[in-house]
Amino acid sequence: MLDPLFWLGLSLLLVAVSLTAVLIAALPAFREIARAARSAEKLFDTLRREFPPTLDAIRLTGLEISELTDDINEGVNSASGVVKQVDESLGSARQQAKNVGVKTQSAIAGVQAAWQTLNRSSTRVPTDRRLPSPKPSLESDDRRDFRLTRSSEDEKK
Repeated sequence: MLDPLFWLGLSLLLVAVSLTAVLIAALPAFREIARAARSAEKLFDTLRREFPPTLDAIRLTGLEISELTDDINEGVNSASGVVKQVDESLGSARQQAKNVGVKTQSAIAGVQAAWQTLNRSSTRVPTDRRLPSPKPSLESDDRRDFRLTRSSEDEKK
């Protein structure tokens, strides 16, 4: 067997050659890692410059959206108030229309009664030529008789 120092030297030589081969193979990977690090650094610089204004814009957009939401809520509340007022106005208009209908019917009935009275009085003898009618007594039988005679006289005329 040969000397153990020989084997030790040979082992160290093989380890050194292996390490050199690994380093030579890893150099392109290290360059790519350095390039990626520079790109990441540029990206982080860009984000550092652009991110705060973007956050401010997002914050302002959120505030504008909440203001618009408040405006829409106010508009909806106002519209519902207008709808309630219109509904109440329609209800009162319906009630007034019913009242007008009743009053119109009453007025028509009054005009008809006046017309009938006017037509009846024009065919009758004028009131100054009529004979005075006898005054009824206050007894109940006389009153009934008076009504009967009075209504029969009206029918004759």
